[in-house]
Amino acid sequence: MTGKHRKPSRLRRVARTAAPLAVIAGLGAAPTAAGAQPLPNLGPAPQAPNRADIDGFLDRAQIPGEVRDAVEPFLPKAEPQPAPAPAPAPAPAPAPAPVQEERAADAPPESPCPATARACVDLSGNRTWLQQDGKLLYGPTVMSHGKPGQETPKGTFTVTRKVKDEISYEFDNAPMPYAVYFTNNGHAFHEGSTNVQSAGCVRLSHDAAKFFFENLQVGDVVYIY
Repeated sequence: MTGKHRKPSRLRRVARTAAPLAVIAGLGAAPTAAGAQPLPNLGPAPQAPNRADIDGFLDRAQIPGEVRDAVEPFLPKAEPQPAPAPAPAPAPAPAPAPVQEERAADAPPESPCPATARACVDLSGNRTWLQQDGKLLYGPTVMSHGKPGQETPKGTFTVTRKVKDEISYEFDNAPMPYAVYFTNNGHAFHEGSTNVQSAGCVRLSHDAAKFFFENLQVGDVVYIY
């Protein structure tokens, strides 16, 4: 084959293809030579292509890899991509709400009355109840207690005796049905008006007095507060 018809080498083919690409890629970014006269103002200069645009062009034109390698020194550097923002920290889980234990329906009222007491008397609340084995047995029910000067004593007592059809010899034989004594000074649970204060006894309605009489036994603890 003569020199006139010799096939160009691969390197020359690459250089021949890469040169125009490099010139096109660098036009927008080439600085003006020192001392050169600026071109007439023909309006805003076209923006130089960025690396992403050039890479897109090369991909669409299906430029071979060896050509890409040849023009790489002439191309603008790829702009560094900002690091992805860190994922937001998960919100802390809400604190669990405090668990409130429901009081059982048969539990005695909250009070200083100990579990060992069989009868509890709340003087300020004008109420009384019976309990057994940590459970409410009866009540709370309304009661009345001693008036000023004849107050019902506070403290821990025990049932001393029971008299079903009792009368008060001190107060003109006043009836005291279903009397359950808890002191040796005449203080007792018994049936009577709960609307007026007593001379020191704990007055109950008929049904409550009867229940207390039937369920309290001698030696049972009575707590009054």
